[in-house]
Amino acid sequence: MYVAVKGGEKAIENAHAQLADRRRGDRELAAISDEQVSEQLSLAVARVMAEGSLYDPRLAGRAIRQARGDLIEAIFLVRAYRTTLPRFGYSEPLDTDRMAVARRISATFKDLPGGQVLGPTFDYTHRLIEDLDDDPPPAPRASPDPAAPQPSAAEAGAPDVIPHVMSLLGRDGLIEANAPANDAAPIGDLTRASLQFPADRDIRLQNLARGDEGFLLALGYSTQRGFGRTHPFVGEVRIGEVEIELFVEELGFAVPVGAIEVTECEMVTQFTGSAEAPPQFTRGYGLVFGQSERKAMSMALVDRSLRADEFGEDRRAPAQDEEFVLSHSDNVQATGFVEHLKLPHYVDFQAELVLLRTLREEHTGKREAAE
Repeated sequence: MYVAVKGGEKAIENAHAQLADRRRGDRELAAISDEQVSEQLSLAVARVMAEGSLYDPRLAGRAIRQARGDLIEAIFLVRAYRTTLPRFGYSEPLDTDRMAVARRISATFKDLPGGQVLGPTFDYTHRLIEDLDDDPPPAPRASPDPAAPQPSAAEAGAPDVIPHVMSLLGRDGLIEANAPANDAAPIGDLTRASLQFPADRDIRLQNLARGDEGFLLALGYSTQRGFGRTHPFVGEVRIGEVEIELFVEELGFAVPVGAIEVTECEMVTQFTGSAEAPPQFTRGYGLVFGQSERKAMSMALVDRSLRADEFGEDRRAPAQDEEFVLSHSDNVQATGFVEHLKLPHYVDFQAELVLLRTLREEHTGKREAAE
């Protein structure tokens, strides 16, 4: 037994050495840095931060390097590192009305206060492989002279606060109102307490925000193909930086501690009404770290489907099944459960092998007796 253990230990050390060697790749090529990954693979970094539930672009870049580009492994690394960090408190709710918008579009209204802002997007590209060896020209600037003073928001005619599209529908009572804020009500924390059913919407949104993008994309797609009662419109997708504020008890007010980039999506869905509520539009909501439109949109679609009980809708589709969705959306848990099958199961398999042989002998005996 001792020899077997030592032999296994040496094999594992050699496997780690081979992994490090493969990760480095061709020594003739320059090694990439964490900063290169975080700057030039920013969408991959955004996914790792969102599903790892830790906002740190440089750390996410390092995790992607360490995982050789396997994003789920990188998410696992970030999630594990997150558990070692102290928690100083909870930030104030984000005020996305005051987002420094880099991209903001709506599929429901053409003319919006603040305008449609296309920003950086693949939406209009031709999906042709390009030559990326040469640096692209600088992006257009608002001023032809980069050194010239830039106009303030008021001077440029841009509002300090860009209202959400939903507020336009809300003024006429055409969309369900958001629940009034209750500062005294406790907010669940999925990282401190295990998932319980039925889950309130705050827990569901936390779960979806760090859920696997591919899983949520498939569920969101299913709701549009009839496996769920949704006929959605993108009310708004906005991407930009928002300020993080932390309430300091000694001071008696909140202070800004930094800014993060987020993607926010609000979906508009039809509702024909019930005995308690008139016909109106309903909401689905998604918010994730970084630029991650696909994830935020999928999250919003699934969020609306999971609200079936609120509107008296029958739960018939997978995306409406709270336990199915929330229990299977976390890719760290899913990876652990699937990949543990690679670990030794010699005793279990031998037991099943003995059972199978016994059953086959009994089956053969019954056939011979019948003949």
